[in-house]
Amino acid sequence: MGRYFIHLAYNGANYNGWQTQPELPTVQETLEKALTTLLRQPIAVVGCGRTDTGVHASDFYAHMVVEGPLSDNLTFKLNNLLPPDIVIYDIFPVADNAHARFDATARTYQYHVSDRRLPFRQGQYCRIYYKPDIYLMNEAARVLMEYEDFTSFAKLHTQVKTNICHLTRADWAEEEGGWVFTIRSNRFLRNMVRSVTGTLLDVGRGKLSIDGLREIIERKDRCAAGVSMPACGLFLTKVEYPYL
Repeated sequence: MGRYFIHLAYNGANYNGWQTQPELPTVQETLEKALTTLLRQPIAVVGCGRTDTGVHASDFYAHMVVEGPLSDNLTFKLNNLLPPDIVIYDIFPVADNAHARFDATARTYQYHVSDRRLPFRQGQYCRIYYKPDIYLMNEAARVLMEYEDFTSFAKLHTQVKTNICHLTRADWAEEEGGWVFTIRSNRFLRNMVRSVTGTLLDVGRGKLSIDGLREIIERKDRCAAGVSMPACGLFLTKVEYPYL
């Protein structure tokens, strides 16, 4: 028996998220079926997170336990079998106790918006119909860094032990065709990045003040925050481990 990490990426537009769901296409199910076919044994994979329907990942890790050695060209064969919106970068052995989800020390997400129609980026950004004030949004993003309890941005009725997250980065930057919000933390709550982005955009369009943002965070009430942005603009861009 050997444990392996799988380094992959995927365009989430055609999937109902990472995690397997009954009668719905998911990345996890697609990957497990391909691995089971190639390795001729039942394969279950554990992902580093649970991206929602339509969310993309340019950097994602999963682990699996396999009986017997792997062939040197498994990555090549797997990429030939998988659909073109999933790519395997590497498969490599790890310690028997390595865990793709629990061992991750930080994750980085990016959310892309544009006030223009971008035909070659359809499904990979969210179109907005105003030009936001990036200076105000960065001022608001710095406010986020002062807090640890992000209850106001967490999806309701989820089973988590704590809503505490330790942010180490939150900022907006201009990119070709629009703007991108980057946020890094040791952990994220479900729907947190999309609701944070929507709230910061409210600041950027003048609908919410900096003091108003502080009030939203301190109320610890999801109903107080801005709308949750569509999944299409969200990417998981980096997952970090102490041993990689």
